Amino acid sequence: MEALQCLMTRRSVRKFTEQPVDNEVLRQIIEAGRYAPSWANTQCWELVVVRDQEVKEKLVATMPEGNPARKATLQAPVVLAILGKHQLSGFYKGQAATNKGDNWYMYDVGLATENMALAAHALGLGSVILGLFDAEAAGQVLGVPAGVSLVALMPIGYPAKVPAAPPRKPLCEFVFLNRYEKPWVTGEHDVCFVEDQ
Repeated sequence: MEALQCLMTRRSVRKFTEQPVDNEVLRQIIEAGRYAPSWANTQCWELVVVRDQEVKEKLVATMPEGNPARKATLQAPVVLAILGKHQLSGFYKGQAATNKGDNWYMYDVGLATENMALAAHALGLGSVILGLFDAEAAGQVLGVPAGVSLVALMPIGYPAKVPAAPPRKPLCEFVFLNRYEKPWVTGEHDVCFVEDQ
């Protein structure tokens, strides 16, 4: 699968078959995360691979009722718990180097997470990136130590159903030229009408 096709066709999958995900396929997905870019190559991410159904049930208990991710988490053969180590990303000589403080690890963890989601799709699997859960309680389930935060959960498996693509904003609604108030318009493909200035 070509890279752009992979980017444009990946969907959030919440229904999985019973087909197991073997360790070699999972290793390839994790390798894709390992090769994500990060601040000064700090690679501040860590992972917990969850296959145990009892652990999945405890993770689901940290999610609100009605969250469709509950079923996905129980049904997926594997769930990746994606963690970020503090005071590495965004730091220079032990000090936060930007106005983002220690939050830059979220950016790097997001890059690694997206790499793994795309790799799963390229290998014929589906995934969904979850954030609506009590991260502190879920971290306790997983034994996450101080100085590390649970950022996301990602159920992974072979899709039983792939949803249609949701609508996307036109570029001229969120891309600007030179200054925030002037939309970047590329021509006839934009559906926003912008008068010449």
